[in-house]
Amino acid sequence: MTSDEHGLPSPPATRDVPALTGTPVGTVACPGDDPSEFEFIAPGDKGLRTGEFVAYNATVAGEQEAILARVTNTTQERGLPGEFLANPDVDPDEVAGALGVPTEDTELSRFTARTIGYFDEQISTFTNPRIQPQPGTRLQLAADAYLEAVLPSADWDSGSGTAHLGWLLNRPHGAANIHIPIDKFAATHLAILASTGSGKSYTASVLIEEMMRPASRAAMLVFDPHAEYDTLPEMRRDEHSHVFEGDDGYRPEVEIITPDEITIPIPDLTYSDLLALLDGPSDRMRYVLNEAWRDLTGESNHITPQDIINKCEDVEGERSGTVDALAWRLNKSLNRDLFVPAARDELTDLVAPGQVTVLKLNRLSQSDQQMLAAALLRKLYEAREAATRGEDDAIDHPVFSLFEEGHRFAPDGDARSLGILRRILSEGRKFGFGVGIISQRPSKIDPDVLSQCGTQIIMQIQNPNDQQAIRTSVESAGEDVLDELPGLTPGQAVVAGDAMNTPVLLNVRERHTEHGADSPEATKEWKTAHDRLENEPAGVTDAYDDDGDVDETPL
Repeated sequence: MTSDEHGLPSPPATRDVPALTGTPVGTVACPGDDPSEFEFIAPGDKGLRTGEFVAYNATVAGEQEAILARVTNTTQERGLPGEFLANPDVDPDEVAGALGVPTEDTELSRFTARTIGYFDEQISTFTNPRIQPQPGTRLQLAADAYLEAVLPSADWDSGSGTAHLGWLLNRPHGAANIHIPIDKFAATHLAILASTGSGKSYTASVLIEEMMRPASRAAMLVFDPHAEYDTLPEMRRDEHSHVFEGDDGYRPEVEIITPDEITIPIPDLTYSDLLALLDGPSDRMRYVLNEAWRDLTGESNHITPQDIINKCEDVEGERSGTVDALAWRLNKSLNRDLFVPAARDELTDLVAPGQVTVLKLNRLSQSDQQMLAAALLRKLYEAREAATRGEDDAIDHPVFSLFEEGHRFAPDGDARSLGILRRILSEGRKFGFGVGIISQRPSKIDPDVLSQCGTQIIMQIQNPNDQQAIRTSVESAGEDVLDELPGLTPGQAVVAGDAMNTPVLLNVRERHTEHGADSPEATKEWKTAHDRLENEPAGVTDAYDDDGDVDETPL
C-alpha cells in the first residue's frame, strides 16, 4: 500500500510490480468441472477463503505470465474421522493420538478456483489463456500491490480521478486498497444495491466524498427522498482540509436544498406531465388542453395556471363545462407552492464543477418527487446535449446525478421520471450525463434501467426476487461471486462491471464525514419521550393521567 503525505491510501502508480508473493499456499490437484476451473489442496491453516486471489506462473505463447485465479469454493479434504468425534466428551487430541495422527497438521482443504487470466498490457485487462494448470503446480497468494494495480479498470498514467472504496475483503485492513476509476462509472452509470441496513447510503456517501476531492471536483446532483445526506457540508470543515482541500485553495461546495426551497417551473412541464397531474380528464379535456398548451409554450416562458385556463377558453371559444372542469383540475394540481410560473433559465446554481447539490425531498409525495425529477432531468439533459453539439454552453461540463431510493424514480412500472431516466441511461454517455441508482429493492427497478448501469456495487441481498433481478440484469458479476451476497455483512460489497477488470469482494472504507442515515434507537427514544412527558410542568395535560374525561368516540 502506498500513501500520500497525509497517510491516505494513494492509487497505484504503475502495474510493473511482482504478481506473486513467493510464498506457496497450495498445490493444484486436478481440473474442475468447468474448463476455466481447477481444484487445489492447501493446509487448513493457510486461511484461504472464497473470493481470495491466488496465482501461478505459466508459459503462454512463449512468454512467462502470471495467471490469476479466484477461489470460488472450499471443502474439507482431510481431518479427524467424524465417527470418532460423535461423543463431545472425548478430547479430539486423544482421538488423534490413538490414531497416530499429528495434531499440528490434521486438516487439509480442497479448493475450487476459477481462472481469470494474465494481465495483457495491450488491451489493459485480463486474457484467459484457456490452459489448465498441471497437477502439482504450486500456487501462491497474489501480491497486494499487484492486485491494487490490475483489478480496477484504470489507466494509472492518465492522472484521472479515482475513488478509494476500501480494501480487499480477504486481506488485512488496508493491505490491498481498491481505487476505481471515476471516469468509468460516471460515463456508463452506476448501481448501488443492498438490503436495508447493509450500507448502501454509507457507500454512496463514500463515493460522493471521493468524487468531490481535488483530483475530480465533480458536478453532482443528489435526489434524497429521506434527507440522508445532511452531513456532507462537513467536507468543508478545517479538520477535513487534508482530504478535500486542493493546493490552489479548492474546497468542495455543498448546497442542501430544503423541501421549502424546491420548485417545479410550470413552463418546464410537458403536456404529458400535465395529464399526469390532472384527475381523470375526458377526451375533450385532453384535446383542449393539448391545443392550449402547445400555443402557450410557443409564446412564453412564464405560465400561470390562470394562463392555461384562459388559453383553454380561447380554444373552446367560450367558457364551457369542459373549461370549468379543466380549471378545477388545473387549480387543484398547480396552485401549490411547489409550482412556479417562471421557467428555470439558470442551471449552474444546481450543477457546477466542485459542487454537490442535495435535493431534500422528504416532504414531497412520491408523485411530486417523480415530477420534479422528470422536469429537472429533461432540462439538464437538453443543456448537456446542446453543449456537446456546440449549440449552447450553459452546462459545458459533465454531470452526475445520484438517486437514493432509485426504485421510486425508475420503477418496474410507471412513473413520470422513468422515460427520461431510460433515455439518459441509454444515450447519456455521449453527452457526459451519468446516473447512479441506489436501491434496496433491485426487483422493483425497471430492468432496462438496471441493465444499463455499467458498474455495480452490490452488498448483502437476502430477498430471492432481488437476487434474481441482479442475476438477470448484472452480466458482469459471475454466479460464484453473486452466491456470496446473502453472506455479506454490513459494509462488505461486491464491485463489478466497467470500473473493474474482474469482480472483487471488499470492505468499504470509513467515511470522513458523519453518517446521516443511521436507524433511530427506538428504545432510547421511547424512554426519553416518556421521561419528558413525566416531567412536564404543572398545567400541561399528562398523557398518562386517566382521571380526567376520556373521549371514547369511535375512530
